[in-house]
Amino acid sequence: MKELIGKADVLIEALPYIQKFRNSIMVVKFGGSAMEDPGLVESTMRDVVLLEAIGIRPIVVHGGGKAISAELRKQDIPVRFVNGLRYTCEKTIKIVDDVLHNQVNAALVRLGNENGGKMIGLSGKGILHAVRTKSVDPVTCERQDVGFVGEISAVNVAPIMEALEAGLTPVVTPLGVGIDGQVYNINADIAACKIAEAIHARKLVFLSDVPGVLADCENPDSVIPTIRTDEIDGLVLRKVLSGGMLPKIKSCVEALNSGINKVHLIDGRINHTLLLEIFTDHGVGTQIVRPDSVM
Repeated sequence: MKELIGKADVLIEALPYIQKFRNSIMVVKFGGSAMEDPGLVESTMRDVVLLEAIGIRPIVVHGGGKAISAELRKQDIPVRFVNGLRYTCEKTIKIVDDVLHNQVNAALVRLGNENGGKMIGLSGKGILHAVRTKSVDPVTCERQDVGFVGEISAVNVAPIMEALEAGLTPVVTPLGVGIDGQVYNINADIAACKIAEAIHARKLVFLSDVPGVLADCENPDSVIPTIRTDEIDGLVLRKVLSGGMLPKIKSCVEALNSGINKVHLIDGRINHTLLLEIFTDHGVGTQIVRPDSVM
């Protein structure tokens, strides 16, 4: 009986959050090693189905880097990164497009629908307008060619809104198209941020390979629950924020400045981490908020 009462307590704890977020748009960026674990993928997509069922309107933006690298190696094409960006030649961009759409996106949509969801795959090519970009060397500050890697110049929200209004959850690939029709590989974190900004999402949630922002990088239990944007410079000076976390944090701040209420960084390697972060009092990751945010 105690176990049953405990389950009821969990539901009651979630109730105010369910009421608060009903009809809200939430963008979920799904990436990292969790995408290689079938159990974690199913756990995440079931979480998204639950969001649907209680009246939240989720949008999923996904990565697929490991699947892309595996396919490139299979076809004897070198896997090369320049300052963290995948060098994307003409052959590579075709493989990126195929893997993201026909393998990763199709699998996520199928899994969501098999678990009772109403999901639809959308290519970023119909949503993200892009221009070719270059990588900047952090030491020399020289701009280096990375091939068909794009920077988002505009977002067409119409396909996403049409899906949401039809009661469907959009699952979006991080691809963009230039005015000349050239397809570009887009960083999935940035794609999620720009879509969240354009769609005026209430929340943006990143599922990745870190528990959140750690006060001590050697201690995975030292997650900082809440960070205000006016605290970020101090955290950078103290090296709490560094390396690959910096561009993600920069994107988070831009999203918050555009009007998004909160951005969450959570560990995608934990089962049902999305539900634990959104529907429990303490959460499991780091939420980033504006200084004037009502907690």
